[in-house]
Amino acid sequence: MTRPRPPHPEEGRGRGAAPVSGPEPGRPSGGGIRAWAELLRVSALFSVPGDALAGAAAAGRRPGRGTVYAVGASLCLYEAGMALNDWADRAEDAVDRPHRPLPSGRIAPAAALGAAGLLTAAGLALASRAGRPALTAAAALAGTVWAYDLRLKHTPAAPAVMAAARALDLVLGATATGRGPRPTAVTPPARRAAAPATSARPGADARTVLRVAAPAGALAVHTYAVTAVSRHEARGGSTRVPLGALAVTSALGAVTALRTLRKADGAAALVPLLPAALYVGTAGTPLLHAALHPSPPLTRRAVGGGIRAMIPLQAALIARAGSLGTAIGLLGLAPLARTLARKVSAT
Repeated sequence: MTRPRPPHPEEGRGRGAAPVSGPEPGRPSGGGIRAWAELLRVSALFSVPGDALAGAAAAGRRPGRGTVYAVGASLCLYEAGMALNDWADRAEDAVDRPHRPLPSGRIAPAAALGAAGLLTAAGLALASRAGRPALTAAAALAGTVWAYDLRLKHTPAAPAVMAAARALDLVLGATATGRGPRPTAVTPPARRAAAPATSARPGADARTVLRVAAPAGALAVHTYAVTAVSRHEARGGSTRVPLGALAVTSALGAVTALRTLRKADGAAALVPLLPAALYVGTAGTPLLHAALHPSPPLTRRAVGGGIRAMIPLQAALIARAGSLGTAIGLLGLAPLARTLARKVSAT
């Protein structure tokens, strides 16, 4: 979260045969809070906390105070990317999306740029409270977001840069999570008893890197696919790209489900499998529609579905790591994101 829009993986506009999220082009909208909500794409914020929570689960720790700092830092850096994205795209938006807050005059470009700077500083400050490894990850994430918005989003490297940003967000959560008990695993008791104990030390040591590589890679793959689709959201016309993204997301959901089944014990697999199924459904249906009818509205709707699909994907990765309660709680954000997207566009 194109006309490559998103500074985080996936910011596309969810619309199709259904009513549009946010104001239509040319239709006036109120200023003030509403304008800033549109600029910052507040409905997409629900896709952010799961990164840090998935990172904590991948590191083998329950969420703690450091995880809270990581979530706050992620939210700030995400919003910084939103504001910077519109500042960098203000000339294009004046032609393609004149209803956006900057070209419509509801927010001054200098205010958007200032907000991006302040939010970046706030994100780094919050990350620093979780320790030096977390600050390092946050600095890398901030640099990726700014590089994308200012230089790279109109290049072939854009999807890979966005994939890197989402992976770094998960790494931020993993490095920020401090000491604490491990979650109850989904693995059978005999296998858990045989598993060796590991250090409770926070930080980006070799074991942490290995543990977070798979879930970070999963988020990166999803992000790459959705960002590739988002590059066609202004003009549509591509069947191949959404069809490829559909294949990628379906395979990713299947792999996640299968790995969960291998770890789980009988009926215990049913709860972890739910997020994987919701992920495939949320991402796959609009991608199929966009592949069959590659119009700009359906392409934007597919990208919007990709944003919302981040939540069940994060929940599936958390459940696979054994944190079922955290996964179920995270899934509760999905209907809230969908409801708010009807009022404020995610792009």
